[in-house]
Amino acid sequence: MPLTTETTNRTESTSEPIALGMPLPHGLSSIPKLDAGQSAPTRKDYASDQEVRWCPGCGDYIILNTVQSFLPELGLKKENIVFVSGIGCSSRFPYYLDTFGMHSIHGRAPAIATGLATARPDLSVWVVTGDGDALSIGGNHLIHALRRNVNLTILLFNNRIYGLTKGQYSPTSETGKITKSTPAGSVDTPFNPVSLALGAEATFVARSLDNDRRHLSEILRAAAAHRGTALVEIYQNCPIFNDGAFDAIKDRDQQQARLVHLVHGEPVRVGAADARHVLVRAADGSMHFVPDAEVADGAEEIVVHDAHAADPGQQFALSRLDGIAMTHVPMGIFRQVERPTYDDGVRAQIDAAVATAGGPAGDADLSALLAGRDTWTVE
Repeated sequence: MPLTTETTNRTESTSEPIALGMPLPHGLSSIPKLDAGQSAPTRKDYASDQEVRWCPGCGDYIILNTVQSFLPELGLKKENIVFVSGIGCSSRFPYYLDTFGMHSIHGRAPAIATGLATARPDLSVWVVTGDGDALSIGGNHLIHALRRNVNLTILLFNNRIYGLTKGQYSPTSETGKITKSTPAGSVDTPFNPVSLALGAEATFVARSLDNDRRHLSEILRAAAAHRGTALVEIYQNCPIFNDGAFDAIKDRDQQQARLVHLVHGEPVRVGAADARHVLVRAADGSMHFVPDAEVADGAEEIVVHDAHAADPGQQFALSRLDGIAMTHVPMGIFRQVERPTYDDGVRAQIDAAVATAGGPAGDADLSALLAGRDTWTVE
């Protein structure tokens, strides 16, 4: 069913869906579902017996609770769900979920998940990573997973700091950020993870906020159903080393003026009903917000969000609205397009090779390979 809803004045107490304006494609078709008559799981069924050990007030708690509450909706067998993480505070995630999981190597979770998704099409594969893990040492692994379009979902927790190693600046920290590793202020230009993903030709790119459980749940549903790599950036507060980094968009008095809720097929707007602004495209191609009253309905210069566009140019431009000052922060699904997946392609090649050979390889084939012309003798 399509995702439908309002995106303003939300509260966590309501269970109504949120209108993201996107249909749900099918990325779970090969994953075994619950057996007929099997009782539906609950959030508790996905909570492990491990003590959750994050700092008090960490945004990871909300994200974990949201994921645990969301997973039963998929209707999948728990043994066919796996979470792979790298290194960092967020990477403790697999310990707290009663599914299969792997706490892997720093930055290498996308590579490990790629192999897993390719070898096991019966698994729903998730990657949990942070801005340091994914965008620093893991940068190449991330962009190639996105480029290849492997059938997996990546949750990128962005708190703009290194938390596990006690407060060094990260690839998303703002220029001038004073930390233990940049006492005079960072001189780096920060990454915009959504822009990076779009530049890497990702087929599904979205952003949400740790404390907006309804919105995050809807994004997770769409990401899980997407066939291919889905990247979800989650703005997440670190109360110890970067507290208040996202206060400007969490404050209810400022949210409506700052949060830009992207809805496919709808004009891009921001602000309360009495102070509504719409995004327009200038003659030079740049985009800026103007009061609704200054533009006629249906005017050609009004920017209408198209998450299905093959060319990611406009989607990339929308990602650039966000800056460190968070004057206008797009939230929702930036891009959702279809493209053949890496793992489906690899499996098709293997099936074709087996069919051509008249069956799978045996011991004799292995011996012939080892004794073939492409061997070396080391003396």
